[in-house]
Amino acid sequence: MKNSALVVGSTGIAGSNLAKELVAQGWETYGLSRNPSKPLKGVHQLRGDLLDTDSLEEALSGINPTHVFFTTWMRQENETENIRVNSTLVRNMLDVLSLKRSVAHVALVTGLKHYLGPFESYAKTGNLPETPVREDQGRLTFPNFYYAQEDVVFEAAARDGFTWSVHRPHTIIGEAVGNLMNMGTTLAVYATWCKERGLPMVWPGSREQWSGLSDVTDARILAKQLVWAATTPAAQNQAFNVANGDVFRWNRLWFDIADWFGIAAEGFVETIRPLESAMTGIAEDWTKIVKTHGLKESHLERLISPWHTDLDLGRPLEVVTDMTKSRKLGFTAYQDTRDSFFDLFKSLRTGQIIP
Repeated sequence: MKNSALVVGSTGIAGSNLAKELVAQGWETYGLSRNPSKPLKGVHQLRGDLLDTDSLEEALSGINPTHVFFTTWMRQENETENIRVNSTLVRNMLDVLSLKRSVAHVALVTGLKHYLGPFESYAKTGNLPETPVREDQGRLTFPNFYYAQEDVVFEAAARDGFTWSVHRPHTIIGEAVGNLMNMGTTLAVYATWCKERGLPMVWPGSREQWSGLSDVTDARILAKQLVWAATTPAAQNQAFNVANGDVFRWNRLWFDIADWFGIAAEGFVETIRPLESAMTGIAEDWTKIVKTHGLKESHLERLISPWHTDLDLGRPLEVVTDMTKSRKLGFTAYQDTRDSFFDLFKSLRTGQIIP
C-alpha cells in the first residue's frame, strides 16, 4: 500500500517543510490545519479543529493515512492548561483515526523543553541539564505538556498497534507566517527595523549564550528526520534529538547576521537586554516599512515571537544537542547553520516579507 501522510499543523514551520519533503519523496500527502492559507504544491489541504472531534471526523472522511505527523501545539496561559489542551488535541486525532485502522506510524515533534523544562520553569537554576543533551536523560519533575503528549501517543500505540517516534529539535529555523515560535523571522524583522531606524542590532540574551556553544535545527533537517524515522525499522518506538549537525557561537553569528542586513551590531555588555522590550511599540514603524517597500504582511504579530527568542537567547548555560543516537542508526543529513539563516532571509525577501 502506498504511504499516505497526514501532517497535523501543515501551515507551521515544521509542518510546511515536512509536507514539501513528503511530496518530493512521492508520498500522498494531506495537511490539516484550522485555517489553511498558503497552498502547498502537491498537498491536499484539510480544515479541522483538533479540539472538536466532529470537525476532525468530517475533515478526514474518506481519508485513511498510514503515517501521522504531529507538528503543532496551542499556547495557553500556564503549563496546567498547556497539558490539558495539547494532550487533548493529540488524543482527539488518534481517537478519530483509531476507527479507520489504517495508521502504521505516528511521529510527534516536541523539543528541548523536554530537557530544559516548560516555559514557567525554563532553564532555571537547579533545573539545568548536563550538555550536550541526550535522549537517555530522563524526564524532569516539572509538569510538561511534551510528556503528556508522549503519553497519549504511547497509550494509543499500545491500543492500536502502530509504531511511533518522538523528535526533539532545538530552535527551529525556517519560513512560516503566523507561527508561535519563530526566531529566524523575528530576527529578520528586528534587523529590518534596526536598518530603517539606523540602529545597531543589540544582543538580547545572556553572557552564557553569547559566548557558549549552541546549535539550531533547520526545518528541512527536521523534515528529513521525520520521514527517515517513519520508514526505518531500526528507528521505530524511539525518541531522537535533531539539530543541524554543526555548532556555533552567537558572538560570531550575531555579527554575521548583521552583516547580511548591512547594519552594525552590539554584543553582550554585562546585562540581558530583552528583545521583547526592544520590539514593543514598533508596530507603527512596521506598518510604514510595509507601505514604503510594498511588503505583503502588515500584521507584525504574525511574523515575530520575541518572547520565545528571549527564552532561548537568555538561557544561563550553553545548549548543544547530542545526535549520536540517530547517526548510529543511519540518519546522516547535515545543514550549515549560517545557510539556515541566510536561506531563510533570502526566502523572506523573495516573498516580500522583508525588503
